[in-house]
Amino acid sequence: SGSAQRWAASAGLWGCRLLALLLLVPGLGSASEITFELPDNAKQCFYEDITLGTKCTLEFQVITGGHYDVDCRLEDPDGNVLYKETKKQYDSFTFTASKNGTYKFCFSNEFSTFTHKTVYFDFQVGEDPPLFPSENRVSALTQMESACVSIHEALKSVIDYQTHFRLREAQGRSRAEDLNTRVAYWSVGEALILLVVSIGQVFLLKSFFSDKRTTTTRVGS
Repeated sequence: SGSAQRWAASAGLWGCRLLALLLLVPGLGSASEITFELPDNAKQCFYEDITLGTKCTLEFQVITGGHYDVDCRLEDPDGNVLYKETKKQYDSFTFTASKNGTYKFCFSNEFSTFTHKTVYFDFQVGEDPPLFPSENRVSALTQMESACVSIHEALKSVIDYQTHFRLREAQGRSRAEDLNTRVAYWSVGEALILLVVSIGQVFLLKSFFSDKRTTTTRVGS
């Protein structure tokens, strides 16, 4: 009947959405997404095993600290420098692995003497596998499978936008807190200066109206 068909289509659509959500659960993919503290005069390195021909993308952004900048360096297993930037607030770099082995990328705050940083990075290794592998298929995707693919891509875009706005919100909050601290210190300084000036004026005015006692000495004949 028509109601049974509508129920089956609705169930299939919800199953498709559930499948897309499960495929977007962190840990099931090949991306490393980390936010960490980088102290002043410090360097932090990360390592990733990558096979030949794998396409990778490194994206990073400094969330809090100082001028929101950091040094970044990426090396292949032989120590050859693939990417190197100094005092960058954010950047993205895509490369294809030319050999098997362990790749190293480091973030350095060694140029800062007293300011620590909070750094976010996303290291994507390889591409996401398709929802429906094309091997052993003799027909094109059905309407339900096409809808699943569309929902999957839309959910990935939503996650990317959410991450982007979370980073911007954290950076904006850090700037606001830093500005609030500076304004508080400035207000306290102004209050102290005003107090000192007021006390000085009181003593100055008091000196103008104080009676000056003079003494006279009579010299007898």
